[in-house]
Amino acid sequence: MRQGLRVLGVAIRTEKAVFALAVLASAVYGGMTVASSWALGWATQHVLLPSFAQGRVASGALWTGVFLIIGTALLKAFGVAGRRILAGVMQYRMQARSRRDVTRQYLRLPLSWHHRHPTGQLLSNASADAEAAWAPLAPLPMAVGVVVMLVTAAIAMIFTDLVLAVVGFLIFPAIAVLNLVYQRRLSPLATRAQQLRAEVSEIAHESFDGALVVKTLGREDLETERFLRRAHELRDANIAVGRVRGLFDPMLEALPTIGVLAVLAVGALRLSGGSIVVGDLIQVAYLFTLLAFPIRALGWVLAELPRSVVGWERVQAVLEATGSMEYGSVDHGAATASSAPAALEVRGVSYRYGEAEVLHDVTFDVPAGRTVALVGPTGSGKSTLVQLLVRLVDPDAGQVLLDGVDLRELAYGGVAQSVALVPQQTFLFDDTVRGNIALGQESADEDVWDALRLAQADGFVARLSDGLGARVGERGATLSGGQRQRLALARAIVRRPRVLVLDDATSSVDPQVEARILYGLRDAAETSTVVVVAYRLATIALADEVVYLDHGRVVDRGTHEELLARCQGYRNLVTAYEREEAERAAIDVLAEDEEVLAGEEEGVSA
Repeated sequence: MRQGLRVLGVAIRTEKAVFALAVLASAVYGGMTVASSWALGWATQHVLLPSFAQGRVASGALWTGVFLIIGTALLKAFGVAGRRILAGVMQYRMQARSRRDVTRQYLRLPLSWHHRHPTGQLLSNASADAEAAWAPLAPLPMAVGVVVMLVTAAIAMIFTDLVLAVVGFLIFPAIAVLNLVYQRRLSPLATRAQQLRAEVSEIAHESFDGALVVKTLGREDLETERFLRRAHELRDANIAVGRVRGLFDPMLEALPTIGVLAVLAVGALRLSGGSIVVGDLIQVAYLFTLLAFPIRALGWVLAELPRSVVGWERVQAVLEATGSMEYGSVDHGAATASSAPAALEVRGVSYRYGEAEVLHDVTFDVPAGRTVALVGPTGSGKSTLVQLLVRLVDPDAGQVLLDGVDLRELAYGGVAQSVALVPQQTFLFDDTVRGNIALGQESADEDVWDALRLAQADGFVARLSDGLGARVGERGATLSGGQRQRLALARAIVRRPRVLVLDDATSSVDPQVEARILYGLRDAAETSTVVVVAYRLATIALADEVVYLDHGRVVDRGTHEELLARCQGYRNLVTAYEREEAERAAIDVLAEDEEVLAGEEEGVSA
């Protein structure tokens, strides 16, 4: 209960004006509800009973009764409309604010944090959890108005008849006990249901994202069964929540009715004894009848509190994540970047994934405007080093410097402004070619075409039916792998980065096109410092210098020819493909010789 009220307090402090107006409208509704019972009692005593006793009624009393009943009804309607509209505004504003805050936090947190949290869970945090956190806000003004109504009603009943008031007040301790039992029963069930919503979303997202694997390997039935198991668990959890609420709501609704019956029973005795008049009894009994529905508003708020607390805690877990210890720093400095090609320096960098050290004391530099190839066997730390160069993660030790400035000292957005990454696995949005390259940046068509030319993509884009306006489909489904890579490269080039990092970004492009791309980047009017993770010998040979990594350490560095001459590991790695081709050719020649020899032996035998 305390946690739930704390969540509501956050909303109230955030939307003070809207909440105050909603409560005012609800208070008008509550006050007019009490006033309507008084108006009905007055009309009964001064209009109905005289008309039965005397066969007529004074016109003044009749019009007064009509005015009281209609006037209170109109004001009550005004209060209902104002309360509902303003409560909705408050609720949807808070939900939208939470979704924005969660999404912004996702963008601030380092990539390592995202690696440890499933996508389905993140989607649930931004949608279902944000919605659940503020679910009680819709009935909240009504519930606050009910408090006003109850206080007003209590005063009215005490002044009308103290005995009937005491009888009626007995239902409030019963409501408190019922709520306590309800909260303890529902809270763990709501927590489980909210967690299962995230898990169902996670499985669905994973299956859709891996649709190619699912369909090509015939896992449709297995994935369906996996989804059904979790969906059935969610169904059962929601049924359990509904069962508890189904027991709670009727009991809460029944309490005011029991109060009405008690008031009528005791009131009949007091009426027969002459202690009260009929109008007083009608007023108190009708007042309890009217209270039956508003008291349910308290029940609605109380019913939503456990789910609200769960949603709030899951949202706060995201908003309070700093990543400073477990996931890497997300702090920024105030240094600004220039626009010229930058000198890049990696100084004594080490990095761990848990207990495993992936990089150890890595040191090298890239002069401004030069091209350096990072080469190494699988698991040598190249991909981790790339993430450090674009500050997706921060090193455990050492520094990555841009023109002598630590990346951590650059202002927010400074790294993205200076360093662009083109990964091997490209991602395109379901948008136009231009939209995928500009990504909301104000870029002239001429600049986009220049970037496409450098990426050797202008030819196939020009052949598309709508050119820059052609839609590429979800994840670029209408394009080949090489075309997607070239669009991703153009997307980086159009931003004119000071450092361009290519993580095997041309693996799906033929070597001739790849060579033209690298030569074009080198000869461009606005050159960039280029760091390329390379596997092809042709790509490596185009670099000004090669840094050879193995087991997370820099083993050697120099030109391609120098490393071939002096580094056995490097030579074995980059010539492995050529050796394999030579071995295959030798096997083919040997097979042909054996066939010829066998043919000659058959001729001799004949």
